[in-house]
Amino acid sequence: MADLHHDGMTHHGSGHHGTGQWPASPAGTRPRVVVSTDIGGTDPDDFQSMVHLLVESDRIDLEGLISSPYGDGRVDDIHAVIDCYTQDWPNLRSWSQDYPSPDHLRSIVAQGVVDAITPAGVADPTPGSQLIVDRARADDPRPLDVLVWGGIDDVAQAVHDADDIVERIRVHYIGGPNKMWCVDAYHYLERNHPDLRIIESNSTYRGFWLTGGPDDRQLNTDFVAEHVDGHGALGSFFARQLQGLKMGDTPTVTWVLHGLMTGRFDPTLPSWGGQYVPMWDGRLTVLDRFGTADDIVEAHGVVEFRVPVPDGYGSDDRARIVVNGRTQGPFAQGWLEDDRLCFRWSPRDPGRASFVVQSTHTDLDGREGGFLAVRPERWRVPSTRLVNWFGDDHSEANALGEFPGARTISRWRDEFLADFAQRMDRCLTPNAERP
Repeated sequence: MADLHHDGMTHHGSGHHGTGQWPASPAGTRPRVVVSTDIGGTDPDDFQSMVHLLVESDRIDLEGLISSPYGDGRVDDIHAVIDCYTQDWPNLRSWSQDYPSPDHLRSIVAQGVVDAITPAGVADPTPGSQLIVDRARADDPRPLDVLVWGGIDDVAQAVHDADDIVERIRVHYIGGPNKMWCVDAYHYLERNHPDLRIIESNSTYRGFWLTGGPDDRQLNTDFVAEHVDGHGALGSFFARQLQGLKMGDTPTVTWVLHGLMTGRFDPTLPSWGGQYVPMWDGRLTVLDRFGTADDIVEAHGVVEFRVPVPDGYGSDDRARIVVNGRTQGPFAQGWLEDDRLCFRWSPRDPGRASFVVQSTHTDLDGREGGFLAVRPERWRVPSTRLVNWFGDDHSEANALGEFPGARTISRWRDEFLADFAQRMDRCLTPNAERP
């Protein structure tokens, strides 16, 4: 793996520098990693990221694989990738004795939250949330890196049930659409655990498969055809998932690998997993009515509508907001609080949005509204409350088209894809130098 040197490296963007607030693992040790994934759910790219994770697993101590779906994904989808790993393990093991056994991988798989949780953002413990608690409380001086590829519900449940683990974990969260699916759990964390160490990547992650050029689709397709497809069972499985390379969750893994290479786990420094800025305030918008086209909210922020409860709205009534004509979830489900009917949403993209209310109550059913989601204006002013939270760098220099921060990953494309190609070669051919 190529090394990254920070000395003399230009820092792009807002001018934020290293904070020193994210302690590294003790020198010479490998990162401890738990992955929470919606594999098998709404997006097949998690299958690709899981393949990458497993071919890199000799560099880390992999301690948990949690199924955190919105939709159909379950632990069986994780096991399907482990099945392929099992076939390739003899070849991989010839390259490094540190590749975990298939039995070990199966022993650390756990099911996380399956059903939509309450507006409180937390509900009951799951095997997945308990795994996070158990591993974070392990007698080990190293912090636990929790990589979130899907819903952040199990992380929220874990720190709710065991707030002593907050200082022992580091969370790298691929937000964007995932934040839309689990806005209540996210809102719980942001409101109640401002001391959590977390990277929130709402658009930076896109730099893993985008360069900003016109040939991205062909480049990604060609890479898979040349370096992945037919490279063992894992490579063939990878190639069946999508037409080309996407791997939108993989920057969480490459960020950990960068920390391993350099000994620095500082989100504000350049790395294969992106470069981030301290989080800012003002990302929550609360309206005491349904929004209109004139209401401005922050893209990837949180918006709440708190409307008067209509006469006759009872405990058996239901209401939800359907945004931009979605035919399936997520939906903003209404709940009663302080004589108000409340709805919460996270806009996944900048732009105008429209919504309609669907309700059992005739005064609500069919009500319409909207809002305008815009990129943040306060991003250059770090929050004094969320001192360990980091987000996308919105400087123009680090954007790829409409995606802030994505260039901080794409500039390393040649290096991390060369590394990935070498890893896939291990699945194809045993190490001839080792008996």
